[in-house]
Amino acid sequence: MAAGESDYKVGPGKPPLRTRFKKGQSGNPRGRSPKNLAVYVTIDGRRRKITKREAIVTQMVNKSASADLRATKMLIDMLKDVEQTAGVASPPLSPPPFTEADEEVVEQLVERIRHQLLQEIAEGKIADPRK
Repeated sequence: MAAGESDYKVGPGKPPLRTRFKKGQSGNPRGRSPKNLAVYVTIDGRRRKITKREAIVTQMVNKSASADLRATKMLIDMLKDVEQTAGVASPPLSPPPFTEADEEVVEQLVERIRHQLLQEIAEGKIADPRK
């Protein structure tokens, strides 16, 4: 034994001196193992590699589409959090008022539909609702 080892007691938290890491040597030279964030899923008959996060969100969207109210609430809450984090403003509760250009487009559309209905009535394709 070496001179320094004779009075050194090995025990909990005190490994033998010869097995300790050398100065400058890392305790984990290969580094941390990578997280396995990929999963394989079958979408439309094709296997795809997606992250676990994408798989979770996809499942939540599918459950929400099938009228699962709990999944819908969780999805909406998640969207609000993402919008808030991204700094995106939530949509206004009421639509903005029509501009002059909007009014003109609506008038043209109404006139076109009115003309088409009168033409179909004249051709006898539909019954005249005024009679």
